[in-house]
Amino acid sequence: MTEGNLAGKIALVAGATRGGGRGIAVELGAAGATVYVTGRSSGPSRSDLDRPETIEETAERVTEAGGTGVAVRTDHSDPDEVRALVDRIAAERDGRLDVLVNSVWGGDALTDWESPLWEQDLDTGLRLLRRAVETHVITSRYALPLMVARGSGLVVEVTDGNTARYRGSFFYDLAKSTVIRLAVAQAAELKPHGVAAVALTPGFLRSEAVLEHFGVTEASWRDAVAKDPNFAHSETPAYLGRAVAALAADPAVMAKTGRALATWGLYEEYGFTDADGTRPDFAAHWASALEDEYGPLGDPL
Repeated sequence: MTEGNLAGKIALVAGATRGGGRGIAVELGAAGATVYVTGRSSGPSRSDLDRPETIEETAERVTEAGGTGVAVRTDHSDPDEVRALVDRIAAERDGRLDVLVNSVWGGDALTDWESPLWEQDLDTGLRLLRRAVETHVITSRYALPLMVARGSGLVVEVTDGNTARYRGSFFYDLAKSTVIRLAVAQAAELKPHGVAAVALTPGFLRSEAVLEHFGVTEASWRDAVAKDPNFAHSETPAYLGRAVAALAADPAVMAKTGRALATWGLYEEYGFTDADGTRPDFAAHWASALEDEYGPLGDPL
């Protein structure tokens, strides 16, 4: 649906090495955009997450999809590196930036799902917040002036969940909820300048790490449904990417600024599908199969 709609547009996807960030970058490329792909894992050097995916691989996929992928190794917790990244984009693209996606996470290994706050390691929890929240703030601080100067653009804050429901771990919940507030706050300040800001969540995302957790690949992912029936309603990173591409191509996107959105709501409006042609709707699955046990998801923030 968005093929070619973003031709000539410039995007920065911060945290595009893998998972949702990679899916977003590739789908923006499929819509014709030039995408700056950033993260700490590159061919010459892995991040402390020690995973095999690299920003160079993501950039190649962006180009193969029809866009132009540009890999720039960037630690988004370092203001100097982020400033240099934005200066490069401005120099190479005549000051243009149309889409900023803040998808930096890196908190899986730092999340304690078992202990309440008073039993958690404080340094680890605060490090999670620095990775998952401060990186977004730093990136927006340096990237937003390019959009403000042009009087247009879209900021997408990638989160987990779009309601006030507690997410099961103190620091994880605080990080993902705060990212939504980042979108709300940016939207308020950017609206007079014609720039939109939204938060966006996928449903049950089949990231590389999740597939590994279940011991399956994308080709064999249905084998994991026996372990977790909810996995039957999961979605690929492409679904999230197509939601972002649809938002970026929508001339009326300012009507959504400040909202917390979800793939399961946007597919109905924009008509996109997942990579296999399906339209996963995790909120509908929750309402039919999980609400009695866990309570309602709640209203979108």
